[in-house]
Amino acid sequence: MSQILNNLNRNAERWALLIFYTMLVATMFIEVLRRELLSYSSIWGEEIVRYSFIYLAWIGAASAVRERGHIRIDVLMHYVGPRVKALLYLFGDFVMVAVSIVALYYSFETVHVSAKFGSVTDGLRISRVWFLMAVPVGFSLVLLRLVQSIIRDIADLRAGRPVYEGDKLFD
Repeated sequence: MSQILNNLNRNAERWALLIFYTMLVATMFIEVLRRELLSYSSIWGEEIVRYSFIYLAWIGAASAVRERGHIRIDVLMHYVGPRVKALLYLFGDFVMVAVSIVALYYSFETVHVSAKFGSVTDGLRISRVWFLMAVPVGFSLVLLRLVQSIIRDIADLRAGRPVYEGDKLFD
């Protein structure tokens, strides 16, 4: 069981991103062919692409938190020691936790209102809740990855190791 959870922890976002990206590209390809060859397009195709992109963005945000891959200004990080660097990363993570909790609360409120009034999508005619859930799912994953990052940074700080900084785009 531990092996399964460990594998899920490492690869869940990758598989979800692959699924949503494949769905987005395949649907877009089919819709372009339909429009160019048959002079016909569907409203549901545009909806699938739009909502796949939204899920892709939120799951990608959680994956970026895990890898510390979000855009950041790290000029200050080059001039401070490893202990201060760890404390700055922890401070940033705690601020992100606070923002994520507030955003998670309000995103669930939006989902609740949509479920209460039974709103459906225009083309697919299915409950809009499935698509609005992208935001709470994304923020839940972000919170999970932030907690993991905080635990990792505290362990590194206690052990005297340099904190995980993620891959650098430019050196």
